[in-house]
Amino acid sequence: MRILRALLPLVLVSPALLAQSATPVPTPTPAPLTGPPKTFQARRVTDPIKVDGVLDEAAWSAADRMELPVETFPGDNVPAPVKTEGFILYDDKYLYVGIRAQDPKPAQIRAHISDRDKAFQDDFTGVVLDTFNDERRGFEFFVNPLGVQMDLFQNDVGGTEDETWDAIWKSAGRITEEGYVVEMAIPFTSLRFRRANGEQTWGVDLVRIYPRSQRHRIGLQALSRNRNCYVCQFSKITGFEGIAPGRNLELDPTVTSQRTDVGEGDGDLESGDVEVEPGLTVKWGFTPNLTLNAALNPDFSQVEADVAQLDVNTQFALFFPEKRPFFLEGADFFQTPIQAIYTRTVADPDWGIKLTGKEGKSAIGAFISRDDRTNLIIPGSQTSTLTGVEDEHYAGVLRYRYDLGKNSTVGALYAGREGSDYANHVAVADAFIRITPRDQIRLQALGSRTEYPDSIVSEFAQPAGTPTRSARTFPLQDSRF
Repeated sequence: MRILRALLPLVLVSPALLAQSATPVPTPTPAPLTGPPKTFQARRVTDPIKVDGVLDEAAWSAADRMELPVETFPGDNVPAPVKTEGFILYDDKYLYVGIRAQDPKPAQIRAHISDRDKAFQDDFTGVVLDTFNDERRGFEFFVNPLGVQMDLFQNDVGGTEDETWDAIWKSAGRITEEGYVVEMAIPFTSLRFRRANGEQTWGVDLVRIYPRSQRHRIGLQALSRNRNCYVCQFSKITGFEGIAPGRNLELDPTVTSQRTDVGEGDGDLESGDVEVEPGLTVKWGFTPNLTLNAALNPDFSQVEADVAQLDVNTQFALFFPEKRPFFLEGADFFQTPIQAIYTRTVADPDWGIKLTGKEGKSAIGAFISRDDRTNLIIPGSQTSTLTGVEDEHYAGVLRYRYDLGKNSTVGALYAGREGSDYANHVAVADAFIRITPRDQIRLQALGSRTEYPDSIVSEFAQPAGTPTRSARTFPLQDSRF
């Protein structure tokens, strides 16, 4: 009887207890992290910093602590799942970045020894710098836990991220019991920025990629998805007093030689002549903001080979990305909403001269080259055809872009190729207007005039004479989800 009396209250309440246990308790959604971008101070150091992945110098303890508190993807500005803190120092020659990335399960850290710019599937962390503080472009430097480098160029105006851009810098990474640590030394000679008296203010973001069951992006500040720009939302860092980008002078001489022996049947090979071709490539930052590139018989033998593409059932011309250093320097200055130039048509230039840079609100890009062969891409209804004519020609591009307000630009571009049998001229006017933080308008008008040689007209059924073409674009973009 005592046992029944003791069990009776449990029997009476057991349905409620069962119902309560069957109802899942909702997990509260963390409140989004918001607020204005932060401002940090870069500290000057006098003692040398050893880039070894160990932040043991006293200067790191005195540096501003830059915590990465927010996950911007896939979470929408929610608290970061792991703790990350960074530090920035500098001296006369280098910008130093140190980052501690804590991890509750260090054994799950993904890190591989790989080629440069190939470790994006690993854990990695790094810094993005808007050195002109114009909220339009950023230099990206990332390092995986083993020190593998990845550097890119972020262009908010064109909406692109270019990993073909490479700089010379130092890095180190080390996996620890708490996570991993990376350390970088970026020479000021590898960056572009204004020469100024006194302190400078740059835009800055620290980023950590944390791939586990999901790929988390962790940052220094919240990023609004109602804004269609990234660099414009950066935090700021002041300091860098008494630094200069330097007038870099880089000389790359080359010598290539070849000999071709010819034989028929079972006979001996007949030795051919040895052909020797010297070359020289020069890069000179003759002002802090302007860079001159010159090439005389440049050697592109070390450039990575193209990935094969099918030219069947494509109603558009094949596109091969540019990989040659001469054409990659300052490539973002030549970008327009509709691509107006394709430098791969310059096959094997005898010489070339190129000028890129930015002075105040004006961005300038120009190059001219001379080529012994005229490369052509002929698009068709079912296939694209690569062809050319043995006709020396000159190719040139002139680009000017002007910054309007805080985030808008207007620009013009001319591109032309001129030979004895072939000519092509393209004129472009374009504008990028950010009318609200989340709405933007891109305008572009293009016109072209082309003259094909008789052999191309007859073989590929191209129009004779000097046909003209035009195009216009007027896209309105809204970043709202």
